[in-house]
Amino acid sequence: MAASEQKVVYIDEDVGKDEPSVAGTEEAPYKTLAYAFQHHPPTTPGIQYLTRKSQTGPVEDGNEASRLEWKPATKSAMKKANSLWEQAKKKAAKAEQLALREKEEAEKRRQVLEEAKKVVIKEDPSLPKPVRIRLDETNPNIVQLGSPDGSKKGTRVRVLGRVHRLRPQKDVIFITLYDGYGYLQCILTGDLTRTYDAMTLTLETSMAIHGEMREVPPKQHAPNNRELHADYFTIIGKAAGDKEAITNRVAPDAEPHVLLDNRHLVLRGETASAVMKVRAAALRAFRKTFEENRLLEVTPPAMVQTQVEGGATLFQFDYYGEPAYLTQSSQLYLETCLPSLGDVFCICPSFRAEKSLTRRHLSEYTHIEAELDFITFEDLLDHLETVISRVIELLLEDPQIAKFIHDMNPDFKPPARPFKRMRYAEAIEWLREHDIPNEEGKPHEFGDDIAEAAERKMTDTINQPIFLTHFPAEIKAFYMKKDASDPRVTESVDVLMPGVGEIVGGSCRIDDYDELIAAYQRENMDPSPYYWYTDQRKYGTSPHGGYGLGLERFLAWICGRYTIRECCLYPRFTGRCTP
Repeated sequence: MAASEQKVVYIDEDVGKDEPSVAGTEEAPYKTLAYAFQHHPPTTPGIQYLTRKSQTGPVEDGNEASRLEWKPATKSAMKKANSLWEQAKKKAAKAEQLALREKEEAEKRRQVLEEAKKVVIKEDPSLPKPVRIRLDETNPNIVQLGSPDGSKKGTRVRVLGRVHRLRPQKDVIFITLYDGYGYLQCILTGDLTRTYDAMTLTLETSMAIHGEMREVPPKQHAPNNRELHADYFTIIGKAAGDKEAITNRVAPDAEPHVLLDNRHLVLRGETASAVMKVRAAALRAFRKTFEENRLLEVTPPAMVQTQVEGGATLFQFDYYGEPAYLTQSSQLYLETCLPSLGDVFCICPSFRAEKSLTRRHLSEYTHIEAELDFITFEDLLDHLETVISRVIELLLEDPQIAKFIHDMNPDFKPPARPFKRMRYAEAIEWLREHDIPNEEGKPHEFGDDIAEAAERKMTDTINQPIFLTHFPAEIKAFYMKKDASDPRVTESVDVLMPGVGEIVGGSCRIDDYDELIAAYQRENMDPSPYYWYTDQRKYGTSPHGGYGLGLERFLAWICGRYTIRECCLYPRFTGRCTP
C-alpha cells in the first residue's frame, strides 16, 4: 500500500474523546488506543496509530512543541489495547448470541401465547354451586376440608383476591391470594394452566377462583394448613408487569423516598399491612380500656385560635379573614368537659410544625388524650400504668394481632409492673454519672431540657419503661401545676419506652385562678383568648390532670419499627405531603 493510502488514526490521551461522533483524525482524536481499536481494528492493512499527551506529556530539551508531536504507539500500549479489544470482541459476540437466543425465546413465547388464546375454560355446571368465603374463613360449619389426595371431598368455594405470590411449574401453578383478611394457597392444574390468562398472570392481579378446599399434604405448609384446588377462574383486573411490575416499583432495597412516593403500593406488603392491623387493634384496645375505666369519648375541634405547646410549632391559616391554627393538642377543650361529662378522652389528629426529620417526629399524628377530674399526681401515674398495661394485654389476647407483633418484634414482652419511676433530678444525676453530655457537650445541669439523644440513650440503657417526673417549671408548658413540696418543679411526667423514647407527656393542671393568670403573665401570653379555659377555675375548680399519647410512637415500640413513619397510613413530615 502506498504511503498516501495509509490509514492513520490519532489518539490524544489528554484532549481526545471516546465518542461515536469523533472520527479519530488529527483534528478530532480519540482518547484511548483501546477505543480506537474498536472502530479501526489493527487488522486493517497499513493502519498506523499515532499518540500523544498534548498537555501533560514530557517536554524534550526544553522544547514545549515536543508535547504536540504525534508518535507511533508503543509495543506495550499496542499489546494492552489489543488485549482489551479481544475482550471487547468476545463480549460483543456473547451479547449478540444472547440477543439472538432471547429473540428466539421471545418468538417461541409468542407462539405459545398465541396457542394459549385458543384454550377456553368453562365452569362445569354439574359441580356444586360454590360458597363465597373470605380468604381467612375457617369455620368448619361453612368450609369442610377434603383429604389431600381428593378421596374425601371438601366444600366447593368461590374466593376473590389479588395475587400475592406466584410460582409456575410444569403443568401446575401455585398462587397465594390475599384479600385484606387473609391468605390462601390456590393450585391451578390441567387446562387452567394453559390459558392465556394463566400464562401471563402477574403479581397483584385480582381474580376469582372456584374450587375444592383440601387439607395440605403432610410435611407441606400453606396458610391455615389448607389449599384450594381450582376448577375454574376468571381475571377481574390484570396488574402491570415487566418494568411496571410492583416488585420494580417498590423493591425491598429501594430508597426511603421511593417507598414513600409509592406508599399506596407499600401498604400491600405483609409488614405494612400488619402494622396497620395492629394500629386498628390498638385503637380498639384504647377505647375498650377507657370504657372500662369510665372515660367518655369526645371530639374536640381541629381548627383553633389558641395555642397549647408554643407558637413556633403552629400551622397557621386564614379562617374567614381571621388567623387560626391547626390544633397541637385537644387538652384545653378536654378540661372544659370534666364538670359535666366526667373523665373524658379523644382520639384525634394533632399538628406540629416542627422542621424535624428525626425518626420519631411527624407533622400530623394521631393523639390519644385524656383528662381526669379530682385526682392527685399519683392517681395520674397509676392510671397511665393501668391503661398502657391493659392495652397491651388486650392486644396480646387476640391471636392474630399477637402473631403480627411477634413476627415484627420477636423480643417484645409486656412491661412488668410497677413501671420504674424516676424524677428529673435523678435523671440529671444518672446522665452525669454515665458521662452523657447535653447538647452543648457539657455535663447536664438541673434546668437543662434533656435532648432526644440523651433521653433515648438513658432509656435504652435502663431498658424498661420509665415514668420520668417532676420537670422544672421553666421548661414545661404554662398550664402545668407546680409541686407543693418543691415549687421549682411541676407535677409532670413523660413516659419513656426503650427504642422509641417519649410516648406520653402528661401533668396535673393548674387549678387555681390566680396561679393560672400569673402563668399567662410569666409566658407573656394574652389571657383574653383563653377566657373559656380560665373560666374553669372560676366556676367550681378541681384538682385534675391528663396526658397525651402519640399512637405512632406507641406502635413503633410495640411493633419494633425503626421509624414512626411506618406506623401511620400516609406519613406527613417536613417536606412530605404526598401522596
